[in-house]
Amino acid sequence: MLVDLQLDARPDRVLARARELTEAGAAGLFTFEGPHDVFLPLAAVAGQVDADLMTNVAIAMPRSPMHLAHAAWDLQLMSGGRFRLGLGSQIRPHVEKRYGARWSPPAERMREIVAATQAILTSWQEGTRLEFRGEHTTHTLMPPTFVPGPNPFGPPPVLLGALGPRMTRTAAEVADGLLVMPFHTHRHFHERTLPAVAEGLARRHRTGSRFEVFPQAILAMGRTDEELATARSGVRALLAFYGSTPAYRPVLDVEGWGDLQPELNRLSKTGDVAAMVALVDDTMLETIAVVGTPEECAAEVRRRFAGAPGVADRVCCYFPGHDPSGEQVAALVGALNAET
Repeated sequence: MLVDLQLDARPDRVLARARELTEAGAAGLFTFEGPHDVFLPLAAVAGQVDADLMTNVAIAMPRSPMHLAHAAWDLQLMSGGRFRLGLGSQIRPHVEKRYGARWSPPAERMREIVAATQAILTSWQEGTRLEFRGEHTTHTLMPPTFVPGPNPFGPPPVLLGALGPRMTRTAAEVADGLLVMPFHTHRHFHERTLPAVAEGLARRHRTGSRFEVFPQAILAMGRTDEELATARSGVRALLAFYGSTPAYRPVLDVEGWGDLQPELNRLSKTGDVAAMVALVDDTMLETIAVVGTPEECAAEVRRRFAGAPGVADRVCCYFPGHDPSGEQVAALVGALNAET
């Protein structure tokens, strides 16, 4: 099982971090829409490290599919054909109040954004007329001056991040792959995510195109008691934040913890982070996140994802609130890459 690791360094330090992670054995590097731009760090390392590159995810609703297509096209070229465009929708308060963009029903909007981006990429690659008309976005003008020409590496895949069944079905219907939101459990993945993928694939009209499921995992990893305590603390805080989001309640419902979500949400509005974190007990922590030594984490990741139908032979891992040593990351990658 190959490993993609989060590239979370500042853009002025990102190349050194990318080299550190690839030297530890990472097959791929991904960015997310956090405190820095999601595309620029990948541009800084493209062609400089031996790794696949991916946005995981770029928030699509505030952006035009044309902007997304140009960024993806150029990163595919700069990386030598090793780029995947991962898109996500975000929740309404962030779309409207952080990005200042227009909100609309996310599954249908993301269906159009994915399809429009693919239509633009195909038009450039095949030299065909651009003719995409949707409810939310329309693209029918593409003068030769603005056509980058065929990409020698082909168009990059367009993946869609999802958690709920409707967005998951949408991903399986229209995208090239699904990025499984990391706030999930083994039961939720197998009982909710994979059946929704199967439903979406049954409706898929892109005959002959490949679709893969890319799982993600939140890791609390360390070897010593002190390292594990730091790791568990950082991950616990993230789970409290995720759990406060109404859209994420279905994960808690599957495990019988649904009533906790409104309380986490209430506390988030008062800013009582300590109380939120205290509500994430050890059972919840170890059910949602992957906890332990590098070898224990590798075994748990394999248990959750290896051999599941349609799941890619790689996993995205990240370590919120802690920074495992290069030796530990290398041990995790080695254990996941080992033959079973």
